[in-house]
Parts: sequence; structure tokens; C-alpha cells
Amino acid sequence: MMRVGFIGLGSQGAPMARRIVEAGHPLTIWARRPETLEPFADTAASVASSPSELAAASDVVCLCVVNDADVETVLTRDDGVLAGLAPGGVVAIHATVHPDTCRQLAARAGEQGVDVVDAPVSGGGIAAEAGNLLVMVGGASAVVERVRPVFATYGNPVLHLGGVGSGQMAKLLNNLVFTAQLTVAIETYDFAAALGMDRAAMAEVLASGSGGSRAAGVIAGSNFDPSGLRQVAGGLLAKDVGIISDVAQRAGAAMPAHVSALAASTLDTLTR
Repeated sequence: MMRVGFIGLGSQGAPMARRIVEAGHPLTIWARRPETLEPFADTAASVASSPSELAAASDVVCLCVVNDADVETVLTRDDGVLAGLAPGGVVAIHATVHPDTCRQLAARAGEQGVDVVDAPVSGGGIAAEAGNLLVMVGGASAVVERVRPVFATYGNPVLHLGGVGSGQMAKLLNNLVFTAQLTVAIETYDFAAALGMDRAAMAEVLASGSGGSRAAGVIAGSNFDPSGLRQVAGGLLAKDVGIISDVAQRAGAAMPAHVSALAASTLDTLTR
């Protein structure tokens, strides 16, 4: 059993960490806010006083924080993860960040014999609790296989997609499509209502029909009112669409016109 450190005990990270410790892996946790540690009082998890102390007790450190700045800070601050993780250790970046951030941090960590894999996830807290998160992994094959048993405690499937940064690319493309599909779902339900159809009945059709999508289910679950998604998803989706736009620009690749237009419409709806 690998010793695991986990930082980022939010609505998705907390159930991921709980599945790790319940599977028998020695778990060490750290958080800026002490109240996020309280739900683990009934587990065997140990609490560290700093990221470096957590890392010193771990073979792999999982980061499920919000953005690039959070990842960089928790890794590179004076008492950060890289200050405590021994050579041969692994950092798993579960946050959705720029692929270049992962590559740059992998190069820096490599100078002290530490490996980095990027492993963003999709599915949310419910999927994490059930152990059914999609885990999209980028990194060296041998390193990915070493940490796969940890990922398997909360992930199914766990997909190795290539070198460092590949997991982020896949997650960003996934979120671009999801963002676009939210507008497709909203407009379809509105169109159905204009034709005299009941939105809830149409949602049942899309739940089983070939035209269905995860986005259609999310909109139906919000009682067909996307305003509830503003605080939950608006900022995160805008961040991710912005990152993939930057990736495309740096690669000299044109963003897909129709998908991008639909995604922009969704972000306008969620942020106005």
C-alpha cells in the first residue's frame, strides 16, 4: 500500500481522499481551513501541519486544488510539497490547470528526483463517492502504473493518455464540449416548451435517447433553471475554456468554430 498525501478536501477531493483511506492506504491530509479536516476524524488519516510535513510522510501526493496558482504555491512555497517529498516520490495534479504548468512543474520536480503526473478528473462528488470518477492521466508509463492502484480507489476508468500534460488536454477538451452542450440542452428544452411539450417529459426522453447528454441531465436536474449553475460551474468552466483557447493559440490551431460559439453562449448565460 502506497503512503498517500492529499491536499484539496473540497466537494470532490474529500470523497476521493476518503476512498483512499478506506481502501487501506496510509493517508496524510493537510488543509488551509481546519474545518475541512473534521470529516476525517472517524478515519485513520493523519493530519500534517504543513505541505512539506505531509510530503515527507508520503510516496505520492495528490493535489485537488482549484487553479494553477494554487498548485504552484502548494508545491513550491518554502514549506511546500517539494520541500518534503523524497526522491522517487510522485506528485499527482488532479486540479484542472494549463498543460504547460504541469510540464514546468514536472521539470522542476525532476531536478530533485520527483515525478509528476497530471490526472484531472471528471464526474463530481457523487462519482467520487462511488469510485466512478473518470481519471485522465498524463505522465511516464512506469510512473502512472506505480500510482494506478491509488487512482483506482476513486477512479473508473483510469485512462493513460500520453506524456505529462496529456491528461489536462483531454480534460480541457471534455469541458469545452460540456460547456457547449449546456447551451444545446437549454435551447432544446425551451424549444420543446414552445412546441407544447413538457420539459420534464422531454428530459426523460433525452435520458435514454440518442440525443441525450450529461449536460441535458444537469439542466434537468436544475429544474431547467441554469442560474443555479452560475456559482457552481460558471467560473470554473470559463477558466477551462480560457485555458484551452490559450493552448490552441500557442499551438497555432484554430478553435472549432461551432463548439466555441456554443461554449461562449453558455458562458454568457452563466456569467451575466
